Amino acid sequence: MFTLHCTKKLLDRIKPAIAQLVASDTLLGSWYATALFWKPQVALLVSEETLLPILMPLAPASTLSSRIPGHLAQVLKAHEAPAAFIAEEIWRMQSVGYAKTANRSVVGILNQFSMLADYWRSEHGDDLLAIALKLAETPCGPLYPGPGAPDRALHALLRSVS
Repeated sequence: MFTLHCTKKLLDRIKPAIAQLVASDTLLGSWYATALFWKPQVALLVSEETLLPILMPLAPASTLSSRIPGHLAQVLKAHEAPAAFIAEEIWRMQSVGYAKTANRSVVGILNQFSMLADYWRSEHGDDLLAIALKLAETPCGPLYPGPGAPDRALHALLRSVS
């Protein structure tokens, strides 16, 4: 199970039942998500543990949580994560609990990534995976001292579990 912390603008779009806050049992931890009102609309998700970003189509909003594992698998594969790690994360993400945002630091990263995604979109068009990979290279204050960027934080996590 994982917890999906949504911004108000995303909660207004998907209208889920807000659950009691339950700790995620995935290695990437809880996820934070917001909506980007591009044409077509996009969901931006960030792992609370590593700040790893995922960009995916928002529509249909009602199926967002069931589509997250597939998009996460694509991002992890692009980062050359081992197949066993990907399979384990996807298996643990079979159920979701929705919650309001709780970590202001991660919400700040969502805001920063939203602005940077607009910039990278001008170079990469609608290739959401390419934009997510560029965002993963961004130095993030909450990851200091340590890996510094989400892609490095992911690889540090992969090394620690292998």
